[in-house]
Amino acid sequence: MHFNIKGILIRNGLSLNVNLQPQIYISLYDALKKAILTRSLEPGSKLPPSRILAKDLAISRSTVLKAIDLLLVERYIDSVKGSGYYVLSPKDKKLRLNFTLADKKGNYPQLSDKGKAFSQHMDWSGESADKGVAFRPGLPPLDIFPVQLWKRLISDYWRCVTPSELSYSNTIGLQCLRENLAKYLRVYRDIDCDPDQIIVTSGSLHSLYLVSNVLLETHDEVVVENPTYPMAHALFKSLGANICATDVDDQGLCIKNISCQSPKFVYTTPSSQYPTGIKMSMERRKDLLKWASEKETFIVEDDYNHEFSNWERPIGSLFGMDQQERVIYLGTFNKLIHPSMRLGYMIVPHYLFDAVVALYQQSSRFVSIQNQKAMSTFIEKDHLNKHLRNVIDVSNERKEVFVNHFKKVLGRYFYLDTSNPGLHLIAHITKEGLSDVQLEKILLDHNILVHALSKYYVHRNGENGLVMGFCCVNPKQIRESINKMERIISNYLG
Repeated sequence: MHFNIKGILIRNGLSLNVNLQPQIYISLYDALKKAILTRSLEPGSKLPPSRILAKDLAISRSTVLKAIDLLLVERYIDSVKGSGYYVLSPKDKKLRLNFTLADKKGNYPQLSDKGKAFSQHMDWSGESADKGVAFRPGLPPLDIFPVQLWKRLISDYWRCVTPSELSYSNTIGLQCLRENLAKYLRVYRDIDCDPDQIIVTSGSLHSLYLVSNVLLETHDEVVVENPTYPMAHALFKSLGANICATDVDDQGLCIKNISCQSPKFVYTTPSSQYPTGIKMSMERRKDLLKWASEKETFIVEDDYNHEFSNWERPIGSLFGMDQQERVIYLGTFNKLIHPSMRLGYMIVPHYLFDAVVALYQQSSRFVSIQNQKAMSTFIEKDHLNKHLRNVIDVSNERKEVFVNHFKKVLGRYFYLDTSNPGLHLIAHITKEGLSDVQLEKILLDHNILVHALSKYYVHRNGENGLVMGFCCVNPKQIRESINKMERIISNYLG
């Protein structure tokens, strides 16, 4: 493909100021990167040879090679031996156009203060669909999902749908789904609620976004467990909240250690503390409800993992224990069914309902109606309960394989905590010279997806370890991926 590379690069911000000679390779890198992202340079197109590019731009070849090296490292281009450099497609990479050097220091042109905060706090890089799923936390065993049954339920919807049902539907979700959810929660979570208190969302984070925007003013205090779900922490920070990080012990959130005086709400995961897996004791739950009453504050209960933590030793929800309508309950099917389902729900006190729905109508208004209808039938016909039992059985089998092989192969690098009843385990790093953040990046480069434990701590000064999902791949893949990890770590340590 023939194109005017110099013209393309200048249009994309290339500066060849000889007075800034040491920074020319950065300018060239930025211009090439922007040209790739804006498709001024199409995927698959071949870059001119470095000698020709240097000649066209009247710069040294070493300057060109420095820029090319950066693009290779970040996978914007690929090198084909004996042929040259080719542009890679950015379609599966979560990328954004570079800001100027001044903007990288935090000055985002034309953004509101809230827009700047979201840009600074929400981390949306690194995990793309083309990466292998071993050992991604939060993924259920996707290979056992009853695909044929679900296809039949979706087909049933389209076979019976009426023209009126193709119009705008109820913002808060289908009535049949909310009624079946209310019955399900009454049996399995000891929650007695009106179906009209239930709002169907795309998942727990969506629910949390709605609740937080309704409740929070800038500088309001929010209590979070430490460690906690990083996306929740980032959301609260982005909305201008002051974070009150409170440690957890073997009974859950340490209420006596909460330091803030007038928090707007407490965000907690009592059924299975995320990421430690600790179940909040009954005594601690009572203490938290009493404390919330005294402080006249809300509790946001994220019950994301209750299906697994309560299977053998069931314990009711905080919402079910609440007598003063202070608890807002969040639930999701994305961790039990599959993430692409994008189906969750929340239960809010009656006096918050209208405000949450009003915000919902002005944002991402609807969840897929066909998925809502299929899920309603899935619950009503007891398919959900059957699938849950199957997921638990398969997860337990894969957990055993994971634990045994991990200890055998990687035991000299990690201490594996096997107490978590959910879909992931924590591997604490015991080998000197290993950083969880660096290891997360290196493994991702080799299509193994884990999370650095230190990122779950509010001030990023927590424990050094990996959060690893174990049931999202089959036993053979578990062993192969652990063996691959051992080779990667061994090579990294030299």
